[in-house]
Parts: sequence; C-alpha cells; structure tokens
Amino acid sequence: MRIADLPREPTCTFCGQIIDRPKPLVAEGVNDHNVGRCKCGAVYASDPTGHNVGSALVEALVYASGNWDLAWELIPEDDYLTGRLEDYDELTHQVVDNRNLDGRRIGGTLYFVRLHREAAEIAARLAKKKQGATTSDTPAMEPARDPKRQRTKTTKAEVATLVENGDIDGLVDLCFDDLRTLRFMQRLLYDPVEEKRWWTVHVIGQVCARFSTRQPAPVSDMLHRLFEASSDSAATNWGLIETIGAIIAGRSDIYGAFARHLLRYAGEPSTQVPMLWSLGTIARQRPDLVRSSAFYRILGFLQHPDPTIRGHMIRILGPLQATEAKATLETMLTDDAELIVYEDGRPQATTVAALAASALAQINQEGEKVHVATKKRAPRRSSRERAA
Repeated sequence: MRIADLPREPTCTFCGQIIDRPKPLVAEGVNDHNVGRCKCGAVYASDPTGHNVGSALVEALVYASGNWDLAWELIPEDDYLTGRLEDYDELTHQVVDNRNLDGRRIGGTLYFVRLHREAAEIAARLAKKKQGATTSDTPAMEPARDPKRQRTKTTKAEVATLVENGDIDGLVDLCFDDLRTLRFMQRLLYDPVEEKRWWTVHVIGQVCARFSTRQPAPVSDMLHRLFEASSDSAATNWGLIETIGAIIAGRSDIYGAFARHLLRYAGEPSTQVPMLWSLGTIARQRPDLVRSSAFYRILGFLQHPDPTIRGHMIRILGPLQATEAKATLETMLTDDAELIVYEDGRPQATTVAALAASALAQINQEGEKVHVATKKRAPRRSSRERAA
C-alpha cells in the first residue's frame, strides 16, 4: 500500500488542528449525528454515510449556536462559514482517502461550521456562557468579493511593493484573487535587513487577520509551513517564528491552539528572542493562552545574561498579571541595559528597567482592581456585630 493511501487523523478544515472523535449529543431534540468542537471554536457533525449532509449541517448549526431558533435564523456566509472533510470513517475516526478500509467502503463526511463574530456573540449571550476568546478583538468580517469579478494574478515584485508600502487593503484583495500572495509574502522574510523583516512580519499578521475572516484554511496552511520551515535545522528561520506569533495574535480565536507549540523553540539560542516576542505579542490579546502553555518553564530567562532576552521575557509578564514574578521584577528596576523591541513592525529603543517598570505597573493596577472589587463584595456587618 502506498503511503498516500494510509488512513490519517482527521483535522479541522478551518485551523488544521487534529480533532477529537465526535460524540452523541442530545440538544433541542436533535441527536441523529455525533458532534464535536475544535479548539479553534469550530464545531462539526458526522454523517457516516455521506448522504445526509443536510441534517448534519442543521445539527452542527444547533450545536454551534446552542439554540434551535437562532440556528434557523443564521445565514450562510453572513453569519457562518462551512467546511467539509470527505472520506471520513466514523468507526475508526480516520480519513481514508482511497475509500476502502479492510474491505469496507468509506464514504462518510464531517461537516464543519464556524460562526462569525456577531453570531457567536449572540449565541454566547443567549446561552449565558462566557466565551473563551476575546470576541471584541476579532477582526470584522471582510466584505464578500464579487464571484464574477476578474481575478488578478500577482507577482513577487507586486507583493514586495505592497508590503513595503504597508498596503494592507491591496494585499488582502490579492489574497482573495491569488493565494500565492501568502507565499510571496513569506519569501520576503528572507531579507538580511532586520527592520525590513520585522515590517514584513507585521504586515503578514495584519493581512492574515483580515483574510482569515473568510478564508481561514489557507492561513492555517501557512502556519503549518512556517512551523515546518522554522524547525529545519539546515535552514535559516529569519522572521518565521515572529510571523507565527503575529498570525496567532491577530486571530487567537481560530489559531490560539498553535501558541503552545512555540515553547519548542526555548532551547535554541537563535530562536529564543523570536519565541519570547511571539508569546509577549499573543499575551496582549489572549493572556490565558500563554498562561496555559507551561510558560513557567521559561521564567529563568529573567536571569539571562543577554539583556534582549531578559527584556523580552519581561514583556510577557505584564499582560499575564504575573504576580509571582513581582519580587524579581522589582530587583530589575535598576537594570539600565538597553535593547530594541519591535512593536507594530517598528523598532522601539528601551531598557530592561523601563520594561520592568511597565510590567509592574500592569500587575499592580490589576491587583488594585481586584482589591477594590473584593472590598465591594465584602458583606456589611450588622449593628450588633459592630457594637461587639
């Protein structure tokens, strides 16, 4: 048997992550299909035969919205995106591309649904559940392009010019017309000029955040390529890890599950600063993702002899409200070692002490909020208790 014919694990059509086996769920009288939820927020329903995709869609919509009435009100494209994973075998939870497994015909389908921001917010309010992602930071849905338009084929030179000029609108338009735009942008990371690389990182993050509102799968594919390329010991990884961080930060609601894989770059000196910068950038949007990724393993970088590494480690702690690091941060308020931190694609000169002061201010400010809230919740003593 050829390798290409071997069964493989099913993955989400939106984020590319491996998904769990769908399970039965009784909700609002609908229970014909097993369902599941990806870490990116997309839900899926299984149709073992491949002939009942319509009912699988309905079940996925009900599961995604948590409300039967709302599910019927949702409009394709305007309120949600869909995806299909063919040749799925529910019995073994595998994708069988040659549609034959041990003499059995395989023809099942996993039907995926992902709600847009507005629909997800309505569903969350109706369900009275706190949504895991910070929906206010989710980019607005890109306007639908006219399917009858004449698509434009781009060139490496055109993409390079648009990136240099920071023309996000133009690059997003090109992505919808020609997916090679993503690859052409990635190639610009291999630039010996550091400032140009960081600007490209910023632009890619902005473009992918918008493009993924309609086309999340190509951006997921790009993330996989970036991880693969940055793990190649024989190749340079200029800008690759930073780009991973920028993409995740821009759409943590979809690609947040990739954040934990960044810690694999903690052991190699050449990848430590990019890894720390990425985690710090993600932490500003989703501190919970960094908190849950065993970041305690890298706290030792606060004592690193390289001020650039110390500074980038500090940059993570403020958004995380890392009270456990307060004592160490206070000792760093006199550390005047200088470093450069890139924000929004531009270099910012700073010092370890300045970063420590900023982190402490964030931690103390949040601590004060908690203290005030606790005082407000404190029960009022009765007159008898006060007299005693």
